[in-house]
Amino acid sequence: MAREKLDVLQGTLDLLILRTLQWGPEHGHGIGQSIRMKSDDLLQLEHGSLYPALHRLRRAGLIESKWGVTENNQRAKFYRLTSAGKKRLTVEESKWGLFVKAVAKVLRPQE
Repeated sequence: MAREKLDVLQGTLDLLILRTLQWGPEHGHGIGQSIRMKSDDLLQLEHGSLYPALHRLRRAGLIESKWGVTENNQRAKFYRLTSAGKKRLTVEESKWGLFVKAVAKVLRPQE
């Protein structure tokens, strides 16, 4: 059976990006690849979703960017978490845990 790709909601996308950057600075393509690989190819981010999210997070002061060179010797913008981004990540992970529990209760109310 072919595995379906899952759509990523905006708030969830922000959480995934912040979590990915927790491991260190990365360029946009690398962030998308990391999320794809860590989700066993279930989550694939389109550039039309990823880059607006990166810009939104940067404007909010949760990430910073600077130009650098990739391992393939290509110029790219690298993103990293700010201290505000680290704090937001903690809050968002907590909210995500509550959300998962709430949905589980709705889906399986007798467990």
